Order: sequence, then C-alpha cells, then structure tokens
Amino acid sequence: MTPLHFRTERLQLREFTAQDWPAVLTYHQDPRYLRFYPEEQGSEAEVRALVERFIEWQHERPRCRFQWAVLHPADEGLIGNCGIRKPSPEAREAEIGFELCPVHWGLGYATELARMLLRFGFEQLGVDQITARCLVENTASAHVLEKVGMVQIRRIPDGEWMRGRTWDALTYGITAPTWRAAQAPPA
Repeated sequence: MTPLHFRTERLQLREFTAQDWPAVLTYHQDPRYLRFYPEEQGSEAEVRALVERFIEWQHERPRCRFQWAVLHPADEGLIGNCGIRKPSPEAREAEIGFELCPVHWGLGYATELARMLLRFGFEQLGVDQITARCLVENTASAHVLEKVGMVQIRRIPDGEWMRGRTWDALTYGITAPTWRAAQAPPA
C-alpha cells in the first residue's frame, strides 16, 4: 500500500518512520503537554514503542488504524500527530485524536487536523459516526471538537486514571449526515 500523505491548509501529514521518535519525545517531555497525559509518556522507551506501534498499523490489512506525523509548514519539522481508528474492519464508527507540541498550540492547527480527520473518516473510511475523547480540564481540545461540529455526547466521571487520581472525561461525537449537512454551501 502506498503511504498516505495529506495536506491541510497549512500543514503536511505523512506516515510515521522509525526516525520520528526523537521529535515526538521532545514534545512528550514538555510539562505543558504532560499536563493531560500520564507521566510515562515522557520516557524514551514509551515514545519509541508508540512510534513503532504507529508504524505497525501501516501494515494492517484491511487497515483500521491510521496515525500521521504532523509537519510544520515552514521547516517541515515534526510538531505532532493525529489519527483515526476503527475497532474492526466492519465497524461503522471511528475515534479521532490529535496532539501538538505546546509551542504550536493556539494557532488553529488542531482545528485543521480535526477537520481533515473527519473528512477522511466519512469520505474514505465510510463510517457513520466519529467520536473523540478528552479530559474535562482540557478545554482547548473540547473547544476544537465543538468548533468542527462535534457535540458532547457523554461525560464520564472518573473516566481516566493517571497521576495518582481519576479524571473526568468527555466524549464528543458527530454523525455522517450531520457532518455532510455542515459541508454543504449555504443556500
């Protein structure tokens, strides 16, 4: 299968390679990033294993999990990643996720990525519904999900365990008909 490459308005996305782990490690060790993730995500071993998992997904047949390296528009350096996953080939729903180096927060990149993921899920994978999760405290991610048309469908009290305590989580979702209606030009 030919590697999948995409462009958003300002970003480039490509399949992960084994050489990407140092760039991922850089933002995984940033205290601002770690605020919303377990501590072990900042270790070299965890990051290497994560990147290896993303590369393994490229060989699935049929493919259900896609994770792309996000490249900065100016220097093409890796600044984050995003992905979409179906639980099985016949599944009619998928989950999206995205993460960026904190230096690139607040620039609208996450919104571009979320829009691309929705388009890929509905147009290429043909799913009927797409969901995403975030911690309640991660208001910026919740805002991105709402901005691309997703609505909160569930609040999960104590839904995540990390850093020695439970955290409330939110699940957002959007259906294919709702997404398509939002893509139509105004009458």
